[in-house]
Amino acid sequence: MRIAEIHLYQVDLPPVGGVYRMSDGAHADLDSTVVQIVSDTGLSGWGETCPIGPTHAAAHAPGARAALTRMAPGLVGRTVTGPAVVRRALHGLLGGHDYAKAAIDIAVHDLLGKAHGLRVCDLLGGATTDQVDSYHSLTLDEPDETARIAAEKIAEGYPRLQVKVGGRPVEADIETIRKVWEATGCTRLVVDANRSLLTREVLRIDRACADIPFVFEQPCHSMEEVAAIRAQLDHPVHLDESAEDLGEVLRAISLGICDGFGLKVTRLGGLGATAAVRDVCEARSLPHTCDDSWGGDIIAAACVHVAATVHPRLLDGVWIAEPFTKVHYDTANPVRVEAGRIRVPTGPGLGVVPDDGALGDPVASFG
Repeated sequence: MRIAEIHLYQVDLPPVGGVYRMSDGAHADLDSTVVQIVSDTGLSGWGETCPIGPTHAAAHAPGARAALTRMAPGLVGRTVTGPAVVRRALHGLLGGHDYAKAAIDIAVHDLLGKAHGLRVCDLLGGATTDQVDSYHSLTLDEPDETARIAAEKIAEGYPRLQVKVGGRPVEADIETIRKVWEATGCTRLVVDANRSLLTREVLRIDRACADIPFVFEQPCHSMEEVAAIRAQLDHPVHLDESAEDLGEVLRAISLGICDGFGLKVTRLGGLGATAAVRDVCEARSLPHTCDDSWGGDIIAAACVHVAATVHPRLLDGVWIAEPFTKVHYDTANPVRVEAGRIRVPTGPGLGVVPDDGALGDPVASFG
């Protein structure tokens, strides 16, 4: 089977309510890139990457399309025997830009799954469940409003809550954490700073909320900052933005500075790389999530498929943007959160296929 054509699509996925607030600001223009790989047998594989703004990570939407445009011509005509072969070819075509390469990696997994009549989760080792836990991310807001929404989400069935903090006075963060805890009693609470807190602010939150069980997610900008205060913290620490690739995950584990990870499929470079990190985490009994920054049904399906292969006691949940976008490419088989859980798609490959016209016309085509 050879790659005959590659098509790129641009899709706007604005948040419901207009903005999604994090420590680095309010994000309103969420720009997703969808990749279609067409084989010489007529099958299509689909992939997606959607960075959340230009400053959250070393990734941005126009950059993804520029990188894909640079790599795509070098892939047309290549034989697809497995994802690793394509991944190595991508590294030979362009250095870095793993978030763009991830869209091709996901599309190749989808294509191979369809060619062999297998779900992506089966290609990745086999599913342990037919549905996975999700969690809700509480964006930056006033403490009382955040607590109100938190209580609603627990009532809807979410087993885990993530509270965004940072980018404002630390007193507001402390008040928010406490009010969410008092309103929900959620024992699977995560406080996510997205790298925004100073070490002294992390220590202050840790001490002011010593009676509240929660996990700090990426409290500081760098691993070195986390390492400097790790021994002083009473709360567990998970790394997210610092888990840029397998090498950085191994470094964090060797330094002993975290108790788990928030994994992003596109940041790591795709499903193959995520599965490798999954196996390392299982070897060291480290819990983790399987998420992405933003996106539609395609990236959501990718996250759910790899999450379904994680050892159940180590899966901390799956976050998808669907509750914040309400957009579906595949209206017959949408990937969505229902009562705090997400069903694993059942069709071959990813199990989702964009409806005709759902993505508009390609912005670039090759082959």
